[in-house]
Amino acid sequence: MRMEITPAEASVSGPRTPAAPASRDAAVGITGAVSLLRPVRAGNAFEETVERLLQAIKLGVVPHGEKLPPERELATRLGISRVTLREAIRALQEAGYLDVRRGRYGGAFVVYRPPSPRKGDLRRAVTRMGEDDLEDALTFRMAVECGAARVLATTELTPRQRETLAARLAGVNDAAPADYRRMDIAFHLAIAELSGSPLLAAACADARLRVTDLLNAIPVLRPNIEHAAVQHAAIAAAILDGDPEAAERAVAEHLEGTAALLRGFLA
Repeated sequence: MRMEITPAEASVSGPRTPAAPASRDAAVGITGAVSLLRPVRAGNAFEETVERLLQAIKLGVVPHGEKLPPERELATRLGISRVTLREAIRALQEAGYLDVRRGRYGGAFVVYRPPSPRKGDLRRAVTRMGEDDLEDALTFRMAVECGAARVLATTELTPRQRETLAARLAGVNDAAPADYRRMDIAFHLAIAELSGSPLLAAACADARLRVTDLLNAIPVLRPNIEHAAVQHAAIAAAILDGDPEAAERAVAEHLEGTAALLRGFLA
């Protein structure tokens, strides 16, 4: 089921806070860039750069076959030297996540693909994580994503921000099963990034990363996709209508369904 939402269709009710600055709005061109490709700490620049790039790759911020942003831009975003960036890229190339090509059309291209789910993958992932950590991760995700939706619903969105949210909704609704997880991540991260809070966006990206391997370990089910489409539409509609309570309820219902699916496959 697909619900089309355009800026003109959304009514605005209740107090709204000013929208994020135009420059921050423009920064959402690559969903996840604000959350993950942010300055690292100087003390562990190499290690944190590898971690940030790996997070961006595993969350599909830069999908399979696409290349990382240009070296100069990426080094500036991460607040590191180009030498440190090259060392991190080399490490990820040796680990099989990137392919570095030279020449006019060269760059660091992503070659990583999430593995197809196999029997026992979910149980092994939970064993590595720990049952208590799984529940903690689900609680953390519930808290930060519900909060992000509430904040965004109280924000006076610009036309471009409305268009971005509607585009992310259409993207996940139109996604082929093989690309569904990546587009689902893009929709959820867009909500946090459009809030204008880098800390909140980073927290939501971290929360999703904690369950990504678990979600990748279960098959993409058509009934679940159809149900999620209805829930995603409800989330977007509540945000565009400026209804923070409805937005929070819609996100909570959606995440409770995801948690139930994980627990069901673990039973």
